[in-house]
Amino acid sequence: MVPVKSFMVPVEKFVTVDRDTDVRSAATAMRDHNIGSLFVTRDKEIIGIVTDTDVVRRLVAVGADPSKTAVEQIMSAPIVTVEENKTLLDANDVMAREHLRHLGVTRAGKLVGMLSVRDLVVFLTNLPRQ
Repeated sequence: MVPVKSFMVPVEKFVTVDRDTDVRSAATAMRDHNIGSLFVTRDKEIIGIVTDTDVVRRLVAVGADPSKTAVEQIMSAPIVTVEENKTLLDANDVMAREHLRHLGVTRAGKLVGMLSVRDLVVFLTNLPRQ
């Protein structure tokens, strides 16, 4: 089976926002980059992830003001991870068990990438058909 590292987005390509960024600006960045998540940083260190689901469930559903709410208030932390040498099936199992659409990828415990449900769909779409 294919290892996670073959389909992950490397950390160098992450789109990040500072923890004090307001949710409206974060949502605009997600829209502009056509992505469903942003990594949240504090002094350039990744401390969490904010997803489109976080925006809906933790901001919109409770009637909070996106211009006055910092991403740190609605982000998911800590980031659930899988080691880069695990298989895509292993990653899928973690995502299903934890009800996640984004999974951090680590090497020796250090965050090196991210795998999304979209990445799994691309993999499955390209499998040979019998």
